[in-house]
Amino acid sequence: MDARALFGNVIVAMVTPFTKDGEVDLGAAQRVATHLVDTGCDGVLVSGTTGESPTTHSGEKVALIEAVREAVGDRARIMAGAGSNHTDHAIRMAEQAAEAGADSVLIVSPYYNRPSQDGVAAHIEAVASASDLPAMIYDIPGRTGVAIGPEASARIARHPNVIAFKDATGNPVAGCQRSAQVGMATFSGDDGLNLSFLAHGGVGVVSVVGHVAADRYRRMVDAMTPNEEGLVNLAEALAIHNELAELNDSIMGTGQGAVMAKAAMVELGVLEEVHYRLPLVPAPEEWLARMRAAMGALGYAHG
Repeated sequence: MDARALFGNVIVAMVTPFTKDGEVDLGAAQRVATHLVDTGCDGVLVSGTTGESPTTHSGEKVALIEAVREAVGDRARIMAGAGSNHTDHAIRMAEQAAEAGADSVLIVSPYYNRPSQDGVAAHIEAVASASDLPAMIYDIPGRTGVAIGPEASARIARHPNVIAFKDATGNPVAGCQRSAQVGMATFSGDDGLNLSFLAHGGVGVVSVVGHVAADRYRRMVDAMTPNEEGLVNLAEALAIHNELAELNDSIMGTGQGAVMAKAAMVELGVLEEVHYRLPLVPAPEEWLARMRAAMGALGYAHG
């Protein structure tokens, strides 16, 4: 099964716009989604962590899926976050995603409660079984406090709906080897390591910096996709990686990718203003100034 056909291969974990009163702004979400697809994405992740999913409720998540589908139609695949450390809650999110018209779900390993590897696998199997949608499994131990180990990886790979890993373990070699051993695809979940994952066998990226640089990530992924002779253009991909280094650091190096990506939408004129739900707060001016400079150097300036 071709994971790229199911999920896309340049996927952006989309921010969720709010009004000044704290309500989800569906019209603004449609503008963001349209911008992403127009600039090179073929997949949009709705209600991932970058979309402030911990602070949006079920009805809002459903409305976001429906609004994004209306905006982009069949020009991109829509993935819905189904991440929770409460398994029943995650199951319901997956069910609602399918009902709302999502093409796939993203299931993160349970966070904070630190289950055993059997518990991690059982959680993922339960959520993946909640619908017929293909599932991408998000392994990000730096946030969740628990990695998806070899035995759990082999177990979940036997589930018919589990197709790919979004790997944010920080180890592209081990991550791609893990996927190859269990018969799953790998998507980079770390913008700074996108090229490394692609070079070691990854088939795509799930990006935050792609809010700004989807066009360049499209070129990078295309350059690293083998042609009919099985060859890739590493020189072109490396050049793109190098020119994006400062932009990537200015957005992701703060540890506040969701905050910075949303602010970048204002800099590009996609959003008029940005608002966050606590515990996220606006970025300090020095962070924004650095990001503006990096965007401007690459030609990403509004107007």
